[in-house]
Formats: sequence, C-alpha cells, structure tokens
Amino acid sequence: MVDYHAANQSYQYGPNSGSNGAGGGGSMGDYMAQEDDWDRDLLLDPAWEKQQRKTFTAWCNSHLRKAGTQIENIDEDFRDGLKLMLLLEVISGERLPKPERGKMRVHKINNVNKALDFIASKGVKLVSIGAEEIVDGNAKMTLGMIWTIILRFAIQDISVEETSAKEGLLLWCQRKTAPYKNVNVQNFHISWKDGLAFNALIHRHRPELIEYDKLRKDDPVTNLNNAFEVAEKYLDIPKMLDAEDIVGTLRPDEKAIMTYVSCFYHAFSGAQKAETAANRICKVLAVNQENEHLMEDYERLASDLLEWIRRTIPWLEDRVPQKTIQEMQQKLEDFRDYRRVHKPPKVQEKCQLEINFNTLQTKLRLSNRPAFMPSEGKMVSDINNGWQHLEQAEKGYEEWLLNEIRRLERLDHLAEKFRQKASIHEAWTDGKEAMLKHRDYETATLSDIKALIRKHEAFESDLAAHQDRVEQIAAIAQELNELDYYDSHNVNTRCQKICDQWDALGSLTHSRREALEKTEKQLETIDQLHLEYAKRAAPFNNWMESAMEDLQDMFIVHTIEEIEGLISAHDQFKSTLPDADREREAILAIHKEAQRIAESNHIKLSGSNPYTTVTPQIINSKWEKVQQLVPKRDHALLEEQSKQQSNEHLRRQFASQANIVGPWIQTKMEEIGRISIEMNGTLEDQLSHLKQYERSIVDYKPNLDLLEQQHQLIQEALIFDNKHTNYTMEHIRVGWEQLLTTIARTINEVENQILTRDAKGISQEQMQEFRASFNHFDKDHGGALGPEEFKACLISLGYDVENDRQGDAEFNRIMSVVDPNHSGLVTFQAFIDFMSRETTDTDTADQVIASFKVLAGDKNFITAEELRRELPPDQAEYCIARMAPYQGPDAVPGALDYKSFSTALYGESDL
Repeated sequence: MVDYHAANQSYQYGPNSGSNGAGGGGSMGDYMAQEDDWDRDLLLDPAWEKQQRKTFTAWCNSHLRKAGTQIENIDEDFRDGLKLMLLLEVISGERLPKPERGKMRVHKINNVNKALDFIASKGVKLVSIGAEEIVDGNAKMTLGMIWTIILRFAIQDISVEETSAKEGLLLWCQRKTAPYKNVNVQNFHISWKDGLAFNALIHRHRPELIEYDKLRKDDPVTNLNNAFEVAEKYLDIPKMLDAEDIVGTLRPDEKAIMTYVSCFYHAFSGAQKAETAANRICKVLAVNQENEHLMEDYERLASDLLEWIRRTIPWLEDRVPQKTIQEMQQKLEDFRDYRRVHKPPKVQEKCQLEINFNTLQTKLRLSNRPAFMPSEGKMVSDINNGWQHLEQAEKGYEEWLLNEIRRLERLDHLAEKFRQKASIHEAWTDGKEAMLKHRDYETATLSDIKALIRKHEAFESDLAAHQDRVEQIAAIAQELNELDYYDSHNVNTRCQKICDQWDALGSLTHSRREALEKTEKQLETIDQLHLEYAKRAAPFNNWMESAMEDLQDMFIVHTIEEIEGLISAHDQFKSTLPDADREREAILAIHKEAQRIAESNHIKLSGSNPYTTVTPQIINSKWEKVQQLVPKRDHALLEEQSKQQSNEHLRRQFASQANIVGPWIQTKMEEIGRISIEMNGTLEDQLSHLKQYERSIVDYKPNLDLLEQQHQLIQEALIFDNKHTNYTMEHIRVGWEQLLTTIARTINEVENQILTRDAKGISQEQMQEFRASFNHFDKDHGGALGPEEFKACLISLGYDVENDRQGDAEFNRIMSVVDPNHSGLVTFQAFIDFMSRETTDTDTADQVIASFKVLAGDKNFITAEELRRELPPDQAEYCIARMAPYQGPDAVPGALDYKSFSTALYGESDL
C-alpha cells in the first residue's frame, strides 16, 4: 500500500493545487490537483452543486448522528465551527482543542481555524480556504472543505493492488461488478446513472437483499431507488441522493457519486480478507495460464519449424541434373530465393523458439513449477539436429548447381562446335564418292589420263588435309559422351556416319589410284604448271578454309588472362597474312603463266585446270572472306575483353565490400563476447545498451543487402572465382545469422536476469554483486564456473564450504542444485536461480491452499458458485475445469478439492 504519510507529502485544496500538490505519481495530492475544479470555475454547475450539497450533508450526518446531532444546511451549520470540530472528532477518533463558546465572529473564526489546523495536521494543505470564508457561509469553499475531509478520512486509505484513492476505489468497483451483465464501471459519473452498478455492489456482498435478475436497464429510477433504500435499511448507509438527481442530469457529479460509493466500500470492507486470498489465487492461476499458453505456443512453433525443415531437406538433397542451362539456372534462382526470402525468417523463428523456451523455463523455476518437457521429437535439441541436417543438405548445393551450369555450358559449346565442323566436312565430302567411283579413265586420252592422275594426287593431298578435321569431330563426340550430353545419340549417329563415309572415301581413293596407275605407262605429258598450281592451291585453299573455320570458331573464357591469350593468338595469325597474301599472288601467277604459255604456243586449253577444282576465282573469293572475317574476329574478341574487364570490376567491387563486411561481423561477434562478460550498470542499463547495440547491428543490414546484390550480379555473369577476397557470400551469410542469434541470446539472458530479479525481489546491488563475483572467478570468460571456481565464489559471498566434512557436505548439496545433470559446470543463470532461492521467498502450495480455505469459509472444499463469486470469470472457470471432486466425509454435492489442485500447481501434473 502506498504510504500517504511519507515525509514532505501533504494534500492540498485550492486554486494553486496543481503546482503545490503532493509529490509522487498516483498520490491523493495529485488526484486533488487534477480533479478539483471549485477554484477554476467561478460557480459550480447548479445540478452538481445540488447533488454535492445533498450527498455531503448526508455523509456528514451519518457521522454526526453518532454524537447525537446533525446539520440541515451545510453552508450555515458549520459557520460557528462547533459542529465542524465535532465532525472531525467523530471521524478521526481524536480530541480537538476545546472550542470557544462565544457568539462573536472572532470566536467562530478561532473554532474554524482549530478545525482547519487539525485537517492540516493530517497532511492536507488547504490553499485559499480560510476560516473567514467558512464563517461567512461561502458555499463553494464549504463544499470544497467537506470534499477535502471526505478524501482524507473516507477515501485516502482505499488501496487495491497498490493503486490509490480514486483509482483503487474504481478498481474495487470494477472487480466486484465484473460478473454482472449490463454493468461496465469506467468512471464515477455516467457508469452509475442506470443504478445497476449500485445494485451489483450490494448483490455481490449480500445477494439475499437484491433480486438482480429482475432489474431492467431501461428503468434507472427504480434501480437507483431500490439500491438506495436497501443500503439505508440493511447496510446503515444513509440515502445521500435522490434517483431524480442522478437521472435528471447528463452527467452526475463525480464527487457526489464517489462519496456515496466510498460508503459502500467501507460497509463491505470486512470482505477484504477474502479478496486478498482471491488476489493471491488469481496471481498463481495467471502464472499457470500464461505458462500453459507459452507451452502451447512453443509446441505449435516447433511443429511448424520441424515441418518446414522436413519439407525443405529433400528439395536440397535433390541433385538430379537438368538437360538445359535454362532449367539449371531456374533451380539456381529458386535456391537464391530460398536463401534470401525463405530461410532468414526461419532463422529468426528458430532463435525466437530457443529464447521462448529459455524464458518459459525461467518463469517455471521462478514460480516453483516443474520444468517444461516438450512433446517427443520437439525438444530444442531435436530442432537443432533437424537444423544441422538442413544445413548439411544445403552445403554444397549451390556449388553443385554452378558446376552443373558450367558443365552444360561446356556441353552446348562442344555440341555447337561439333555441328559446325560436321557441317563443313559433310559439305566437303558431298559428291566425292561419285567422283571416285567414276570410270572416266577408261575412255580418256593419254593426256586426259595424266591429268586424271595429277587430279587424283591433288585430291589425295586434300583428303589428307581433312584427316585432322575428322579426328577432331570424333574427339568432340567422345568428350560429349563422357560429359553425358543429353543428345549424345544423335551426335554418335552423325559421327559414325562421317567416320564410315571417311573410311569409304579412303577405300575408293585407293582403288581409283590403282586403276589410274595401270594406265600410267600411257601417260606422256603433264602440264607442270597446272600440276604445280593444283599442288600449291589445294594446301592454300585448305589453309584458308581452316583460317575461316578458326575465325568463326566459338570461344568461351572466364578470365582476363584467357581472353588476352586469344587476342595474342589472333594477333599472331594476323601477322602471317602478308606471307599468305604473297603465296596467293604466287599461285595466281602460276595460273597466269600457264595461260600465257598456252596462248603464246597456240595451245587450246579445254577450260578449267584438270588437276584441281580450286580456281583463282575460288581462291580470291575465300581470300576476301578471310579478309572480312578478320575484323569481325577482332570485334568479337574486343567485346569479350570488355566483358571480362566488367567481370573483373564486379569481382573487385564484391571483394571491396566483402572485405569490409566480413571483418565487421567478426569484430561485432568479439564485442558481444566482451559485452556479455563486462556488463556494467543496472540490468535495465545493460538491456538498453544491448538493444541499442542490436539496433546498430540491424541498421547495418543494408550493407549485406548491397553485398547480396553484388553477389547476384557476379553469379548472373557466371563468375566462379574471386582472387581478391577470402570471403564468400556463404561465409558472410552464416556469420550474419550467427551475429543476430548471439545478440538476441545475450539480450534474452539479461531479460531472464531481470525476470529473476523482479520475481525474487533481488535488489540491483545484489544482482551486481552476484555478477561481479561470478565474473571474477570466470577466468576464461567462458560463461560457466568449474567446481573449484564455484566454491571460491561461494566463499567470497560468505558461504561456509571450506574443505572439512561439514563444508564438503554443504558444497555437494549446493552443486546438486546448480548442476543437477553433473556436467561439472555452473552457468550464471543457475547461479542466479540458486542465490535467489537462498535470499528470497515465493508463493508456496501451502500459501495457495490457505488462500483457497479463506474463500471457502474454512471448509475443506470449495464450490463452483463460490469460485465464480470470488474470482474473475476466466480464472474461476480455469479452476472448475481442473479441480477434482472432493471425496472427504464432509463432502456435499458439487464440492471441489482445492488442496490437491494447489499441490499440483507446484509439482508434477498433467494440467
């Protein structure tokens, strides 16, 4: 209860009450300073003044009649001070100085001053209320004085749950009328206008006096008259207001209602013992209900998290590769969404679940309840095991996806290269079998035969030049098979067809050479110039075809060094072009020389060179094609160089940010470790500091988001390594999650310490002493003490646990409390729990049983009706649903066993 007689506190009444009122929140002085309005308004509302006159007069007479007198007119009958002094003597039980009996004004003023001095001696400072105003019959000042007396002697000491005065009286009314329909007490004016609240108060304490169910909310006059008449007849509460006074105003006077209600409070004050018992039971039940809700929340959250883990692990363990890059990139994007969107909330849920579990266990320990054992498979350890399985499944999944994308990219590149080379080769072989099978040599002239032999030699040279391409095609097909290319069947079919055709060409070439050699003796002349042209033109033509093939060849690189190597090779190729051009000019010169000789010797050439199909027009055309492809190749290489330079920029950009974020996270982890060990100041200061620290960490999140964006760009660019940093995105993510979890756990530890301190009544100085002692002996800053360290800590706190028989026995007893699992370590929470049990007291099962016995009227059982009457509805139903029927010899129908219920609250039970 608040001490209203504390030093330097006084009550005041008057125009300056707002600035000179009593100190302390919720005091009567504050209430008077805020609520009294006589001196702010020049005149009272006429209706309110009428109600106050009637109520205050009745209240004064309820006390004055004990002295055999009364007043008729409140602002006239107190003018001489005699009845005022008599009123104060009756209500205080003390004697005032002897009054002066003279009729003169000075005698009256002296008597009133004696009364006012007595009021002031009780801690009430009266401002602007002087004896002269009372003697002169000032109605406003007289009513104000009487209201001050009512506050001091009738309302001041009302206290419910450490609230005071008006708030305490209002809370008492709310509790007593809570079970009644159509009653909702929120104030001391409108809430009482229909009369049901007055009737509910009487019925709650004396149900035999009121037939509450027959009252109607729409008949306030009847309700008010019924309550006032019953109170006057059976409760000795004089009728202070008329029903019409209340119903006839929009808002009844608050002071009049409050005065009237205080009389009901004092009339029923004998029930306070039962209410105190009910309060204790409500407190215990509230703790049990809250703990049950926390248990249900834990079970639900644990089930949801374990179900999510169960669904997610098979997805992460699915390593079946897809056929195309697009499908694998979609799987990679799904995994990124999982890391960015789906997993972070589950990390928070897991951390919050551990915090909720620790908080629940702390609350159960503090309220002497058994520890909470989750359902099978839902322990924190089960969740941690599931989480480890999840992270094991997740480990390597992203790397596998990227490797698969690289493999598919390589496959696509090889497949395209295979198709390109196969198409070139197939175009070259088109018609070659028919040409080799042609038997033109059977009817040819000798010169024709010689030409055919030279032509066949040129073809053999060309055939040999194409051998390398066939081998490349076969090698590419083999590599596609080894890399498990999805369309290997078609590749193998086409490759086999090319190889079979190549073998056939070889066989046909050999057969044709044998046929031509049979007629070789018939050959006499050979056009050397044509032959030389054919021999030089064929390799040059093949070189140009190879050059065009190389210039159109696809390439794939991942680093600056690789593209620079290609550029260097291309520059070397370009350096050979002048020599190639000179070779081209020499070949064309041979052709021109042959034409010149034929013309000069009047030789009629049959047309094209009989030894080759490579004409000067073909050579020039392919040379022009080579000339066109060179700048295109330049452009392609420069574009790739620009791309690799961009990739290098992305690498450096990511590395720059990662090399800041990574050390920052590591530093914060180290700082949290120091903070948890070197906590100074009050627990609230520590908690505030930790939460500010947590906010600073959360505020750093945009830096991780920026890093994620940069990492996204790197992956989209298919960059697979980064030599500029040792930090990967995975390392950063794991570090960030550990940082958030660590600060949250540290905050929860301090919150549990506050919970322990407040529940056990431990002072801040004791808590600091416990922390200082614990930290002093925690030499390795591991957050736990070994047995010898703990013994030294106990000795420093005054415990007799020295190395003798009695000391060892006491130390073993304490160790069995703080380390029930015999782990050999004592945590700070276990140390605080032990010290709080040693230094404080808590509710016990015996105390709760005693409280129920009060409500039951000393019976060994209690009825449902009694529970519903004395407890709030939800807690009454909570008890009724869980109490077993009473089986004692004095049992009556509907009797409930409150003893076994109370015992179950503090021991093993299935509640």
